[in-house]
Amino acid sequence: MCTKVAVAALSVKELEEQFSLSPSFRAKQVYQWIAKGVTSFDQMTNLDKATRQKLSEQAVLRSSTVTKELRDEDGTIKLQLTLHDGLAIETVLLTDQEDRKTACVSCQAGCAMHCAFCQTGTLGLARNLTASEIVEEFLYLEEKAGKLDNIVFMGMGEPMQNLDAIRKALSVLTDPEGRALSSRRITISTCGIVKGIYDLADNGPAVRLAVSLTTANEDLRKKLMPVTSGNPLSELKKAIAYFSQKTQKRVTLEAALMSGVNTDDASARELIDFASGLDVHVNLIPWNPVGSLDFKTPSRNESMNFMHSLQDAQIPVTLRLKRGVSVGAACGQLGNTHDCSRGVQSCRQS
Repeated sequence: MCTKVAVAALSVKELEEQFSLSPSFRAKQVYQWIAKGVTSFDQMTNLDKATRQKLSEQAVLRSSTVTKELRDEDGTIKLQLTLHDGLAIETVLLTDQEDRKTACVSCQAGCAMHCAFCQTGTLGLARNLTASEIVEEFLYLEEKAGKLDNIVFMGMGEPMQNLDAIRKALSVLTDPEGRALSSRRITISTCGIVKGIYDLADNGPAVRLAVSLTTANEDLRKKLMPVTSGNPLSELKKAIAYFSQKTQKRVTLEAALMSGVNTDDASARELIDFASGLDVHVNLIPWNPVGSLDFKTPSRNESMNFMHSLQDAQIPVTLRLKRGVSVGAACGQLGNTHDCSRGVQSCRQS
């Protein structure tokens, strides 16, 4: 059994204390090398040999390993990562039309929310990811695609159920002395956990918020998104308004459009009513096929008509382009990794 410490999310002070690094500036050097994405302590060329040897014996730069890599012709990259305990997750690199690169990272192995239209929701929850595992996702994607512009917590799992680890990971990724990612380029998405939205508004970090709404019909949303039962739409709307007022940030409402389910005129009117009075932008996402789920992607006309209804009501709205569908990397498609083999060495996590 491996007892090495995963260091990807350790601060300078934690590195110094954990490994008794001396002089103290050594810890900052190690921290900066980690942020650069080195994969071996031997690459830390400004450290003396003894320090590199000690770190190699006591620490591990990556506790997870890439066990599968898939690439879509649109530039999307999907990585399957096998964690120290044999569980597997997926993380995705998305490239938009302006060549901006976004890391779509997971925060849990599996998900407990059971949204009816989402592949990940069929897996159930195995466990939360550690802060180091989250940072490792980002570093692996940068290793494959070069410097990234944005990070969105829209992969596997519900971020509001793992905020502590996300906060720790982001404290490292946004540190000016390290990776220095701007908090303005970070989005945390939730299926609508009201308590978590208030927590994020009050306690940070100062990132953007996206809410997977899908439908503003209470009964339908309960069927599609069981989280609604404990987080009714009336309370969700109050939480979104509070977040916008407290942070002065516009919130994104995401709606996965499913043909014959939530694309009719009544559904549009309900979404318009929900969005009215809020500082929001609506992203419409035509449902991405998942073989085991019995939904249909709406036609182009169906999606366009829905979008035009929102535009006519002066609701800011975007119809999203499909990305990564051919490699199962699009919204709602993550989670084909539950049959991953076990037996990977175990490492102590941070």
